[in-house]
Amino acid sequence: MSRTLLFEIGTEEIPSAPLYAAISQLKADADVAFREARLEYGAIETYGSPRRLVLHVTDVAERQADQSERVKGPALKAAFDAEGNPTTAAEGFARAQGVDVASLETVEDEKGAYVYAVVEKRGSEAANVLPGLLSDLAEGLDWPKSMRWGEGDVRFTRPVRWLLGLYGSEVVPVRFAGLEAGRITRGLRFLESQAIEVAEADAYDGVMQRARVMYDQEARAEQIRSGVEAEVANAGGRAVVPEKVFAEVVNLVEYPTVGIGRFDQEFLEVPREVLETAMESHQRYFPVESPSRALLPAFVVVHNGDPERTESIVAGHERVIRARLADAAFFYREDLQRSLEAYVAALEGIVFQEKLGTLAAKVARVESLVEALASLARVGAAESAEAVRAAHLCKADLVTHIVVEFPSLQGVMGGYYAKASGETDGVAAAIVEHYMPRFADDVLPSTEAGCLVSVADKLDTMVGIFGIGMPPTGSADPYALRRGAIGILSIIMNGRLALTLDESIAAALEGYRESHDFDADEVGSAVKAFVVGRLEGVLRERGHRYDTVAAVLAVAEDDPADALRRAEALTPFRGREDIADLSVAFTRAKNLSKPELGTHTDASIMGAEEAALVDALAEAEQATGASLAAGDYTAALGVLASLRGPIDAFFDEVLVMTEDERLRENRLRLLNRMVALFMGVADFSKLEE
Repeated sequence: MSRTLLFEIGTEEIPSAPLYAAISQLKADADVAFREARLEYGAIETYGSPRRLVLHVTDVAERQADQSERVKGPALKAAFDAEGNPTTAAEGFARAQGVDVASLETVEDEKGAYVYAVVEKRGSEAANVLPGLLSDLAEGLDWPKSMRWGEGDVRFTRPVRWLLGLYGSEVVPVRFAGLEAGRITRGLRFLESQAIEVAEADAYDGVMQRARVMYDQEARAEQIRSGVEAEVANAGGRAVVPEKVFAEVVNLVEYPTVGIGRFDQEFLEVPREVLETAMESHQRYFPVESPSRALLPAFVVVHNGDPERTESIVAGHERVIRARLADAAFFYREDLQRSLEAYVAALEGIVFQEKLGTLAAKVARVESLVEALASLARVGAAESAEAVRAAHLCKADLVTHIVVEFPSLQGVMGGYYAKASGETDGVAAAIVEHYMPRFADDVLPSTEAGCLVSVADKLDTMVGIFGIGMPPTGSADPYALRRGAIGILSIIMNGRLALTLDESIAAALEGYRESHDFDADEVGSAVKAFVVGRLEGVLRERGHRYDTVAAVLAVAEDDPADALRRAEALTPFRGREDIADLSVAFTRAKNLSKPELGTHTDASIMGAEEAALVDALAEAEQATGASLAAGDYTAALGVLASLRGPIDAFFDEVLVMTEDERLRENRLRLLNRMVALFMGVADFSKLEE
């Protein structure tokens, strides 16, 4: 026989993100707990809503599975005498284990022979196992932030108000947080909040429906999506539904009802991003746009109240958003009273980092660095000038009213205010784009000016933070340097800027030369190693093997774009049959080579195989020259592959380390020449089978 198990932890409102994590953890932990408890079951499902976390397990066995256990006893020589009769030691051991002495088994291991008892343990009743198992599951939940309440010592993300535990129709008396589980749950707050009795576990779903609670987060999500689509279709538009906001809304309600509200048309004069931020971030509303993607004076609200009172509830939300948007419109108009340039001076009063000075100082460094990077990347004069101007203005919007109110709009508002101040479209775009990419897979800046300011801003921060001895440690990265490094690499590797690491880092260090006493060599090396570490990760994420990455970085770590091209050529080349032989030959040559001897050889003392290799190398050097200059590493690898024959013949027939010093050094110079040719593409000694 088997029964359904239901366990519900009733709480005050749980925050959305931790609730998702708890739902997943509870399912994984329950699976482990039931298997370790030897309780067979059908399926485990976990659910969550703002006021409850639910574990639902079907077909839970009424008893643990029986278990056979082998218990080690005394040594064989102590358990039986010379005639094979059991001693008192054997008899006492058998009696203690509840088995007959005749059933004892002998097992020999590295320590000698011992007797063992096979003990059959009958499983306990599930009703006796489940209270402790469920209590442990509740206590084992991890929360990013937990709290204590009342006089208890238990910590949970929010105060626990009730426990429901049912095994079929039988109550499971789980004790947790000073409470004992019963068969009582609660419905939707403000509507069905009185105690509701659940007769048996299989009746829970019906009880929740009558109590107007959708405890299944996926069902809530589906109801919200369909409700939003229906409402905006009636309004002649489409909802703007960011997945992050939607996911949060799903866990803010237990019985979702969708309504559509409106606000005054005049608010549409405010930039769309401001309106959307006010609706989404502050109120968790979904904006509405027309089929042509123009924002409409409407919003979708998902509420948790009585569906029959939706009209009144929406009217209340309209009053709230009207006040929010009125504040935003006021701030926007106030900001427009001054040019963006007028805000730059206020950056003197904002500390960027205690040891690195103010934002004004940072902006000055970024301006100079942008100019230097533009020169290194050979950016045109017009784009360079726009980038320098954008760098000068890029942080000015941080002191505007709108950005103080809505920090996520930094950069975006700078672009609007730049246009309003008469700056060029290029300058405005670069101000917006200098924060890009903000996260993995984010779009890259679309303009050269935006790329320049983005790289300069991130690189200045990185050099400064390393300079004061505060690099990222473990998971701690308060200045987002890892993200910044990947952003810089993405811009370079996607061909937006032709920059190398050594020159760029040196230019960034120059900005701190007068104001900070950095050890430029030490800081520069540390920053480069940090960025190259991220480069290695990026290349591997793009599908290149770790040893392929090591091979190309050994010769091209300073140029991320070039390293990518080399890896993209070498990865498919590794499928060729001759790559392993070439790698072995190159490794042998590299190990024997002596770079200090140079590459000039004397043909008059060469044998046939040596002369053949010299001729082959000369042809290969000529053939690869143009390919390497053009960055065509696929062609260059093809040329190297053609050297397999003369290289094999050389190593088969020629003794490099001969006792004749003149011959030996001549042959080592030949190997130096071969190594130099191969190293023009990659360090093949890094490649493994």
